[in-house]
Amino acid sequence: MFTANGDYANLKGNYLFYEVGKRARAYAEAHPDAELIRMGIGDVTQPLVPAVISAMHRAVDEMSRAETFHGYAPDFGYEFLREAIHKRDYVSRGIDVSQDEIFVSDGAKCDVGNFQELFSRSCRIAVLDPVYPVYVDTNVMGGRSGAFDPVKGGYANITYLPATAENDFVPELPKEPVDAIYLCYPNNPTGATLTRGQLKPFVDYCNKNGAILLYDSAYEAYIRDPELPHSIYEIEGARTCAVEFRSMSKTAGFTGTRCAYTVVPKDLVCRDEAGNTVRLRDLWARRISTKFNGVAYVTQVAAAAAYNEGYGEIMNTVNYYMENARIIRTSLEAAGYTVYGGQNAPYVWIKVPGGDSWAFYDELLDRCHIIGTPGAGFGKAGEGYFRMTAFATRENTIRAMERIKGGKA
Repeated sequence: MFTANGDYANLKGNYLFYEVGKRARAYAEAHPDAELIRMGIGDVTQPLVPAVISAMHRAVDEMSRAETFHGYAPDFGYEFLREAIHKRDYVSRGIDVSQDEIFVSDGAKCDVGNFQELFSRSCRIAVLDPVYPVYVDTNVMGGRSGAFDPVKGGYANITYLPATAENDFVPELPKEPVDAIYLCYPNNPTGATLTRGQLKPFVDYCNKNGAILLYDSAYEAYIRDPELPHSIYEIEGARTCAVEFRSMSKTAGFTGTRCAYTVVPKDLVCRDEAGNTVRLRDLWARRISTKFNGVAYVTQVAAAAAYNEGYGEIMNTVNYYMENARIIRTSLEAAGYTVYGGQNAPYVWIKVPGGDSWAFYDELLDRCHIIGTPGAGFGKAGEGYFRMTAFATRENTIRAMERIKGGKA
């Protein structure tokens, strides 16, 4: 009989956003007249900008003619898109990244989840707590977690770095040896950010200990403070230890179009289990060329437009969501809640009265017909908090805050 991967049995419960959606669907079926406002899963609500749509139409027309038809895309992305990314995200900021270190993909979530395939099964990982679930769950699937420890409130073989209000959301360095550290800034779910000075110790730790820093900067476009870094490669020493993940999902509205990229510097080397020195970039390139046939031509043309002629339109959409975040933050503060985030990130992190985040989810859904995300789903340190996203329409954002302030749906 076929034997399944037993590591999947270590996964604790359903994937967080599946569970949020399942409960919301059950409530909607039981209350068909309830007008629900969705502020939980971070799906965008604004359409693709005109420049992106125009580019997609041109690309579709090209696909209809034999002389301009495109089949399989280059494994690592078309040069026109990689060049646009390189110029906009790195050259313009004076950041040392070369174009051949950029790998175009169909989503940062996919890349973050897939990257752990390059790790030895014996690697020990460290994650922030609260944490975006993909970092943990994919390593559980990869056999690095051990069983879930209810006393620890996490997996036995994973190191958790609390980032809470008590330490101003600045995690401490691991107190035990680890081989890989996942960081996400601007942070999902807390909306927190770190300065260059706060990131430097993590880079130094990784270089000193031969660890890898996996830096998820999917929300860098939402940074308003000019003093905050947009890339981990703004930190001295990062090229020898850090991998960076970027996404167009929330930035350019590509949640349904799918495009992202990952940067793996050529300077980042490690050893395999036989003791050989290898470049991590080469391993990632090998994995992609084996398991991935590239992002569709139409999508890459649209993505290039987002970086070029459509960039101003894209930033207008980002500003739209950040105004939503401001409305959420200030409205909740006026209603008496303690809130964090929403200033350099599209997420607002709310301290829950009573401390039970799933109970607050149920109460908010039943009383105000608003769907959010319980902090407990992001880990032990997330309990007692609740995440709301700015990825709603302006009208629904205002209506949701009015419902909360009014105390009824």
